[in-house]
Amino acid sequence: MLKDITLGQYFPGNSLIHLLDPRTKVISVLLFISSIFIGESYAAYSLMAAFAIIVLIISAIPPSMMLKSIKPLWIIILLTVGIHVFTTPGITIYTIGPLSITQEGLRQGFLMSSRLVLLIVVSSLLTYTTSPIALTDAIERLLKPFAKFGLPAHELAMMMTIALRFIPTLLEETDRIMKAQIARGADFASGSILRRAKSMIPLLVPLFISAFRRADELAVAMEARCYRGGENRSRMKVLQFSTKDWIAYGIMILLILVLVFLRISMGK
Repeated sequence: MLKDITLGQYFPGNSLIHLLDPRTKVISVLLFISSIFIGESYAAYSLMAAFAIIVLIISAIPPSMMLKSIKPLWIIILLTVGIHVFTTPGITIYTIGPLSITQEGLRQGFLMSSRLVLLIVVSSLLTYTTSPIALTDAIERLLKPFAKFGLPAHELAMMMTIALRFIPTLLEETDRIMKAQIARGADFASGSILRRAKSMIPLLVPLFISAFRRADELAVAMEARCYRGGENRSRMKVLQFSTKDWIAYGIMILLILVLVFLRISMGK
């Protein structure tokens, strides 16, 4: 289960998506997430799904990695479908005791679950195709205008990136601790959900100790390299927009305009 969680992992490559400016990718993801809430029809969601698939193909990310990013959340996706199927009023298709499956509920369940899947896929593509260092620079540059209002752009970007970077490390540490406890007779797989949840509690103490130790080691390493925050820091690679970035922005704006047109035309 833990090996299926791929949040924060970076998949090196030389695809067109990898070569885009990290700011372009961050802004494009935010625009795509906003466009998900614009679509309210099957045509809109089909268009967004086709767009996500094309980007996935261009990025050369193995489909198995993308499936791994979706797999840990299948319970939430099924729960979302079930809530809408059984609670949305409309034309009854089938009745199971006191519960009724409606045509409108099936539609809403499909659309809401599609939103979740698209959110996961696009967010995963951002981390798969952007290194932690590039992501830090992008977030800092995007937040830099707010520094005039007292927002610590560099520190905030650094914290976000470090947290994202250490998710795979903490998952590996959790898996190692689980295997060590299983070798000593612990059982994490059998019993009810409540019992399995209680059996995970002994993992918390060694995991927190390991996390604090890694945080202390990271702080010492940063101080040893004379890290003093973002003030007066220079960069070996300065972020610059290129033609392909402006083309990417144009495609995202075109996608949003088409979705707005579909929403207006479907609403008439």
